[in-house]
Amino acid sequence: MDLEEAKEFKERCTQCAAVSWGLTDEGRYYCTSCHNVTERSKEVINTGAIPNTKIQAINRGLKRKRKLEKGWDWYVCEGFQYILYQQAEALKTLGVGPELKNEVLHNFWKRYLQKSKQAYCKNPIYTSRREAVVLEENLSHSDWESEPELLSDFSMPSFVESGPESQSDVNTRKSFPIIKTSQSETASVCSGSLDGVEYSRRKEKGIVKMTVPKTLAFCYLSLLWQRETITLSDLLRFVEEDHIPYINTFQHFPEEMKLYGRDKAIFAIESWPDYEDIYKKSIEVATFLDLPRFPGITENCYLHPNILCMKYLMEVNLPDEMNSLTCQVVKITGMGEVDFLTFDPIAKMAKTVKYDIQAVAIIIVVLKLLFLLDDNLEWSLSNLAEKHNEENREDKPWFDFRKWYQVMKKTIDEKKQKWEESRAKYLWKSEKPLYHSSIDKSVVYKRREMVVNLQKQFSTLVDSTPTIEKKSPSSFQFNWTEEDTDKTCFHGHSLQGILKKKGQSLTTKNSLYWLSTQKFCKSYCKHVTTYEESNYSLSYQFILNLFSFLLRIKTSLLHEEVSLVEKRLFKTKYSKTKKKSSGSKKVTRYREK
Repeated sequence: MDLEEAKEFKERCTQCAAVSWGLTDEGRYYCTSCHNVTERSKEVINTGAIPNTKIQAINRGLKRKRKLEKGWDWYVCEGFQYILYQQAEALKTLGVGPELKNEVLHNFWKRYLQKSKQAYCKNPIYTSRREAVVLEENLSHSDWESEPELLSDFSMPSFVESGPESQSDVNTRKSFPIIKTSQSETASVCSGSLDGVEYSRRKEKGIVKMTVPKTLAFCYLSLLWQRETITLSDLLRFVEEDHIPYINTFQHFPEEMKLYGRDKAIFAIESWPDYEDIYKKSIEVATFLDLPRFPGITENCYLHPNILCMKYLMEVNLPDEMNSLTCQVVKITGMGEVDFLTFDPIAKMAKTVKYDIQAVAIIIVVLKLLFLLDDNLEWSLSNLAEKHNEENREDKPWFDFRKWYQVMKKTIDEKKQKWEESRAKYLWKSEKPLYHSSIDKSVVYKRREMVVNLQKQFSTLVDSTPTIEKKSPSSFQFNWTEEDTDKTCFHGHSLQGILKKKGQSLTTKNSLYWLSTQKFCKSYCKHVTTYEESNYSLSYQFILNLFSFLLRIKTSLLHEEVSLVEKRLFKTKYSKTKKKSSGSKKVTRYREK
């Protein structure tokens, strides 16, 4: 870039009307005031000594270089479209049906583009520096039943390119509104995308602004619509294990999609997705899209609490007999009803069930019904089970809570240590470095190259190469089998020492219960209740920590869900407590401190 050589260019800038020009590395003039780059370039003055054929060859080379340097003309929404495409392909690899990408996710994304007025409408919101004309034949109707035209019609998502297209191209690629542009348009040096600067500043009331975390919200809504066997916690765990693209997804963009400047703040992510955050974003997106009632969650669906409870009982190595008790709790509380489980975004209070957390909370309530979890009764019952198992080695063993606790604590501590180590070793820097402007590109790439070389040299010195093992995807994090001699499998153990016969049915020997929460927060609070570890027994803390790690959620979030299950199970007790502050007899014997 040479300011002296650019002094001969006297035209005013089309953006700020200033006459202050510089030259880019490619020989194009750019305004030093507003950083807009023009299509005009510095001409060769002295060509007498240069043969005509050589000039033509140089011009051809410059054109190729400039075209590659400039890349495609693309919008921010197309970047998100590419991320969604990658995530949909990853889900397909994990075993999800192709309908999720070809129909459901496609329609959700198309609906978002239309609702946010970015495409599929007569007056799309584009950058003010680019005059766009949307071809009428490419406009899509807003009907929910309309055929997919976005992600399903091609192997790779299409991008908007400058210049006219043939009719055959239009018919082949209906994925995005075809845009005609003038040849004299200018591009901002502040971002690689055409609308990066405008998009980062855009704050329109009633419009849900797209972000990288919201791509996971779209994926989860699509999975929920299809009633797939992937919960929200599974989805986020697959992201963490790098089975679903999320961190540094921009580095997989095509080379022609130049990304720098303001694009960095839009597409660069430097934190893991949070369960509660993605859950809220899912509701926000579904409400904004005005989606109809989702397909019903029936008893045969994977997301039904009866099935999920069975799955998590196997996961944490608890007896199979507990499944009948969880099913009873589901029936009494009404948590298995279709209307309760089905997500309806257009309802007055739009909210969806946290299916995985709810199932785990039901298991914890059953554990409290059986063992009380007061740091006393569970150990007394463990002594009885241990004595019976020693005297009756040939019979079916009774479930020993103490032995289960020891096995699970050792297993979960090892798993947690590996998880923390892998997180600490995670390389947040992308292989494709980001830079603030095209001017800084060479400096950033040189720095990145130097860092990589230093890492290689250091690895050679310590005789180690930093490799991160990529685990094969699985719905289960723990594997318990009878054949495994190292770890005891409790699936086949009996609850006979904890239950007693009463007529034709079995009841718990324990007749006491303490409520996790006696008084819920007011409606204007952002949380249902509070959780202070020191107020609860060590056994209850261990159970909460175990399941919280399993789902990668905060313990307070799980405690809230346990309290909500108890509220439905003991609604008469709660109503009595509300009327009379002294509380009920047995249910409130162990009160929240």
